[in-house]
Amino acid sequence: MKNNIHLALQIVPLTTSDRAYPFIDKAIEAIAASGLRYQVGAMETVIEGPYDDAMRTVKMAQQACFDAGAEELVVNIKLHVRKNGDVTFGEKLEKYS
Repeated sequence: MKNNIHLALQIVPLTTSDRAYPFIDKAIEAIAASGLRYQVGAMETVIEGPYDDAMRTVKMAQQACFDAGAEELVVNIKLHVRKNGDVTFGEKLEKYS
């Protein structure tokens, strides 16, 4: 699948709440390093890009958390895909800017 998709990623480190944020920060750093477009939200980060690249970015974000010392994660993923055509931030957000 070569079309751009949207992948909403929520990584929840299973640790005390005050220790979770550094792991989440590492996940977001990995997403930023992927080169894909992304938007950080309060509950999840949405990634825009080709399916395989987006899924590779999920793996990178998980590994970044483990490399930072996380022992266990709950990972929630939502996908918006189209058979023919890209899914873009612009189409969803332009009326709000």
